[in-house]
Amino acid sequence: MIDPRFSADSGLLPDSAVAAISLPETTGRQIVVFARDEDDGQVDWGRAGISSVADTRDFASGGLPPEAMQESQATMFANLGIAVVAADPSQVAMLQAADAPGRRILSVSPELVHHVLQDVLEYTRAYRDGVDDLAERVLHAHDHDGAAMAAPAAAPLFQDTAQATWGIQATKADSSPLSGKGIGVAVLDTGFDLTHPDFAGRTMTAQSFVPGEQAQDGHGHGTHCIGTSCGPRTPSTGPRYGIAYEADIFVGKVLSNSGSGTDGGILAGIDWAVSNGCPVISMSLGANVMKAHPPYSAAGARALEKGSLIIAAAGNNADRRTGNVGFVGAPANSPEIMAVGALEQRLEMAYFSARSLPARGGQVDIAGPGFQVLSSWPLPTRYKAISGTSMATPHVAGVAALWAQATGRRGLELWATLMQESQRLLQPSVDVGSGLCLAPQDAPPQQ
Repeated sequence: MIDPRFSADSGLLPDSAVAAISLPETTGRQIVVFARDEDDGQVDWGRAGISSVADTRDFASGGLPPEAMQESQATMFANLGIAVVAADPSQVAMLQAADAPGRRILSVSPELVHHVLQDVLEYTRAYRDGVDDLAERVLHAHDHDGAAMAAPAAAPLFQDTAQATWGIQATKADSSPLSGKGIGVAVLDTGFDLTHPDFAGRTMTAQSFVPGEQAQDGHGHGTHCIGTSCGPRTPSTGPRYGIAYEADIFVGKVLSNSGSGTDGGILAGIDWAVSNGCPVISMSLGANVMKAHPPYSAAGARALEKGSLIIAAAGNNADRRTGNVGFVGAPANSPEIMAVGALEQRLEMAYFSARSLPARGGQVDIAGPGFQVLSSWPLPTRYKAISGTSMATPHVAGVAALWAQATGRRGLELWATLMQESQRLLQPSVDVGSGLCLAPQDAPPQQ
């Protein structure tokens, strides 16, 4: 029997991390990654008995309709060189045979199911209440015998104000002269509340990759993430909560109203964002699997080559209060995707934020505000504060849009800029990577 703590990619894990590992949810379909150096798109599907194939090149930049994927035995994402195949593994093996003509296959993986990374706000409230209660009891434990009382806890380093949320202040977005104007930011999530009054008049493109559902957000998570990354500079009510307030918003619904989605839908969203030239792709989603998923390594690398940086949440599978530091899950654990950890108001690690694995690609690259983050929410609620690495990720995505505007850099150059310009923290790099993402403070030179 294999020790569940052992991974060929990451070595031995502490016992406290084992509980967070989950068996991958799969759909029965296969994800096929093709080599890039072969004839463009020449795949002998008939060899595997596959007759119905959908190809993103046959559709406009609006993206592949999710129904086309349902109705086809194979779907090719041309920008990524990746296909979703609804066929028996033995059929796919025919395409991998040594004498198979056309493009070589680099990997075949089961299609995974991904989820909105769990909102941990209710847990954080309970934690906060428990800490407050404990502090109160410690403060007054010796009142009866006149012993000195303990000093009160230090106030948070950042707090929401009437002008801006603490995350906007911490990333210095409120003092940046940049707005993200002209930069496409694709947020692949549960969609967006297209009727939200704070976004009236904004440049927005919306596409659903979830069968039977429109881009309208029936969950809330996507609306919150878009609010943080691209929300308005001056909301109709309340503080500023958005970073790239003039960015072009691309709403890619890849998770259903119940908060789940498949590799196929997510890859369709990535392909769509790349084809629309979005320099920034934000994904606050994942699966608690330790091993990097080959399709996302390929998608991340090919997106970078085309000038699109994918930024993804590291995961909420830690509980640092009990010594469980967790691990970075898929897709953020791919080396070609930037993984984001979550900070709280004192710029210390949020207790749920996952730690780096020793394997290549399993590291946290950068950190952002991710605790008690106020942002937009579908009407009639309008605004809501929630916590998670899901909330840290759009902070980094918004800051990335500002740097893309300021420097003109794309892909790996944009990645390097974010890392270089981040604020170094006292936290270990295995938790925060290069540190807190910071917005540029200088206007770009006049052309």
